[in-house]
Amino acid sequence: MVKILHAADLHLDSAFTALDEEHARHRRQESRRLVERMVSYANEQDVALVLLAGDLFDSGDIYAQTGEELASALGQCRAQVVIAPGNHDYYAPKGAYERICWPENVHIFTQDVLTRLDFPSLSCSVYGAAFTSPAVDSAAVLDGFTAPEDGWVHLLLLHGDVGVKDSRYRPLRPEQLQKTNVDYAALGHQHAFSGLCRAGSVVYAYPGCPEGRGFDETGEKGVLCGTVAPGEVSLQFVPLCQRRYELLRVDVGDREPEEAIIAALPPETRGDVYRITLTGETDRPVRTEVLHQSLCDRFYALEVRDETRMKRDLWEKCGEDSLRGLFLQQLRRRYESAGEQERMEIERAVRFGLAAIDNREM
Repeated sequence: MVKILHAADLHLDSAFTALDEEHARHRRQESRRLVERMVSYANEQDVALVLLAGDLFDSGDIYAQTGEELASALGQCRAQVVIAPGNHDYYAPKGAYERICWPENVHIFTQDVLTRLDFPSLSCSVYGAAFTSPAVDSAAVLDGFTAPEDGWVHLLLLHGDVGVKDSRYRPLRPEQLQKTNVDYAALGHQHAFSGLCRAGSVVYAYPGCPEGRGFDETGEKGVLCGTVAPGEVSLQFVPLCQRRYELLRVDVGDREPEEAIIAALPPETRGDVYRITLTGETDRPVRTEVLHQSLCDRFYALEVRDETRMKRDLWEKCGEDSLRGLFLQQLRRRYESAGEQERMEIERAVRFGLAAIDNREM
């Protein structure tokens, strides 16, 4: 049995384009410290192997400080560290990986063919390959490979795209993973936690990125940690992100916008990045800049968007010579003879119908 930590897609030195320049610079500094938190956690948990499944860097053009701090942090890890470079940080002569002075406990796959790395003291083998260019159109790297049944723990470490047939980033098929006969396939590339998946007897997973970088990477982010034994995998998702990106839609049609927003928020948001979108029908225009100024101290960063609509008479244009007019005229006749409950249902039907006619959301 081997205790592992599986992480991927750190994307160090990302631009953080959703933030202003000051916040983006601060987030880049914070993301470097993510590795220190990850190493600290691995040491606390007595992890024996740290598996990093690619895209440690957002590109091959990294700050020297980033490489130095990454190598220093990994050197403090009591575990052996294995890296399989991905499409953003592909292995290349004179590239980022070659410019860094790595500690002795770090092992990097440098070829685009499957290579075996043995850890006899752990009775464990790690098989992996690197991206050596920004794109890999096939998964031929797994052709003909089957791990032996010798009582050792067999792990696969790859950056690739499971189930995406035409992917340019090593399109892997579940049936290929099944034929590998490994105990666990530690994958990178997809930025959301996949859960533990199965391809026959082979367990595989994406941990997702450990820190969100934009509103397409929302919610809790982290790593996987646990044990792998021959035929047995026990891994748990461990939240590790310092800040979360969150999307929140708030209907402000029946109350003051600030009051509605505060009521919709969870108890603690001060460390997180929020995009709040206001919806519903209002009597007067929403002043997003005033709301931002009033609420921004509740968040690390805040964006407020206005998608409200001005209230109008529900039956406006009833009877006019148009699709809208004919639609309203039909329902108005039923409305006038309906009871209270049915009137509420008809009003809702009218609002849905008008939204459809206007090609907008309800």
